[in-house]
Amino acid sequence: MHTDRGSEYTSDEFRTEMRQLGMRQSMGRVGSCYDNAAAESWFALLRSEIGTSVWATQAEARADVFRFTEVEYNRSRLRRHPEFGYITPLETRAWL
Repeated sequence: MHTDRGSEYTSDEFRTEMRQLGMRQSMGRVGSCYDNAAAESWFALLRSEIGTSVWATQAEARADVFRFTEVEYNRSRLRRHPEFGYITPLETRAWL
């Protein structure tokens, strides 16, 4: 889980809970907002595409996010790639 350096994220209570859940924490540098830009951009896109629906179950929410990410975004959405023209994110990974 990536967080900023807010007091709620640096507290012993929060860090203990992270360990108990088996999660690892990373934090942005002091005074830098750029490390969160990619994640915030992705979540803004996700919200605009699937909305802020209330799903009946966690499984339904996961399925909707998975469908958008793996079917619509990674396999269908064309992105401009400087070397290869318009390709999907999945095709971009093949070149890396």
